[in-house]
Amino acid sequence: MTTKIRFGTDGWRAIIAEDFTFENVARCAQGLVNYLKSRGTSRQGLVVGYDTRFLSRNFAETVASVCAGNGIKVYLCEKAAPTPVVSFNVLHLGAAGAAVITASHNPGIWNGFKFKPEYAGSATQEITDDLENAIEAAGPPQTIDLDAARKEGLLIEINPDPPYFQRIEELIDLPAIRQAGLKVSVDAMFGAGGGYIPAIVSGVATTVHEENGDPNPAFPGMEQPEPIGHNLMGLIYRMANKEGFAVGLALDGDADRLGVVDEKGSFVTTLEVFSLLALYLLESKGLRGPLVKGVTSSMMLNKLGSKFGIDVHEMRVGFKFIGPKMSEVDALMGGEESGGFAFRGHIPERDGILSGLYLLEYMARSGKTVSALIDHLFDQVGPHFFNRRDVTFEATQRDRIGGLLRSKDLTELAGKTVRRSDEIDGRRLFFDDAWLASRFSGTEPLLRIYAEAESPEKVEALIDAAAHYLGV
Repeated sequence: MTTKIRFGTDGWRAIIAEDFTFENVARCAQGLVNYLKSRGTSRQGLVVGYDTRFLSRNFAETVASVCAGNGIKVYLCEKAAPTPVVSFNVLHLGAAGAAVITASHNPGIWNGFKFKPEYAGSATQEITDDLENAIEAAGPPQTIDLDAARKEGLLIEINPDPPYFQRIEELIDLPAIRQAGLKVSVDAMFGAGGGYIPAIVSGVATTVHEENGDPNPAFPGMEQPEPIGHNLMGLIYRMANKEGFAVGLALDGDADRLGVVDEKGSFVTTLEVFSLLALYLLESKGLRGPLVKGVTSSMMLNKLGSKFGIDVHEMRVGFKFIGPKMSEVDALMGGEESGGFAFRGHIPERDGILSGLYLLEYMARSGKTVSALIDHLFDQVGPHFFNRRDVTFEATQRDRIGGLLRSKDLTELAGKTVRRSDEIDGRRLFFDDAWLASRFSGTEPLLRIYAEAESPEKVEALIDAAAHYLGV
């Protein structure tokens, strides 16, 4: 039976050798070729990138073979590279888009196929719907030997780094970081971001110690290459062990997400990082512009919006929704709870490397530690605490759980009265001093339960109560 190719919140992902096969990747590539030709953009060529996962280079070469076999020029990355680096090259080369072989933060047995259109951000729902239809209708893939493609000028291998590094130099005060004398610890999580932060900021007085910088598709010692607390115990231990590190930064498998550990060894939640970076841009740099947030991001952003007189737009989770809104309103910054943040003047797409550099710039210019910056944030908006619980469930239970999420009968949870709710993405409940959201993941068979409140105890009480109510 032919595999149904379905794009979630960020591309198509599947288990290697089960559904993610060379045959299905070639189908995706042929569908993409037909889609680009239907839009009249195929002459602009396609950037093809890949991460450090098992066979990613080989899958990328399959994409290149199909595209070149259809007469489309391919700019194939000569090495594994972060998704934001690959995406930026779409703008640099004026290409019709990029195909990136990556499953981002998924476990090592997964791989994926992302398409970044000509604006170098996540494909919108309309684009992915059209792409799915094109893949479904595509005939047998047309291929060409890569050596023959090179001779015909249809395949050009590129180093994607130099254009990206140049843009970073335009956005970030790198001399300030390099001269600040910061001792930085980086966990690259064996992914495509290995080596990037050390290459960009090391030198003069600042030093960077990187761990897990060499590729390993098994991602040993972690459930998956996602920069969240329980996957960063090595980084947390190093920070807490008084080795003099000022901050710990972590990148996910394709380096479009950022995790942060403060100088005391405490994991800084992604909601705090998002709010902290927004505060830096608004207060310290004096910039103005709307913020675009996924619905599971912090209400601290809404408070910052009121404080600085800017609009805050709330969107469904996923940069296929956040990115286009950023472009529409010329947003200063956009982001989501996953730790993916995007910035004006770059690409409308998550960039974990750039996010980490903005944090280092904030530290360098302010002379403050991460914990002191968090204290300053809380001085502006009040204390906020957050957690997310991912729950696996049997496929047969999805409709039952979905029915409970849509139910309007719930008026109280964990002793708190539900004041209002919305269904922008899943179900979000608002209380006097807290909120709780539950939604199905768009990339994995998980139910995600989120809560934010004024104390960690209230957060856990809300999540426990929601799990009990949903029967998970």
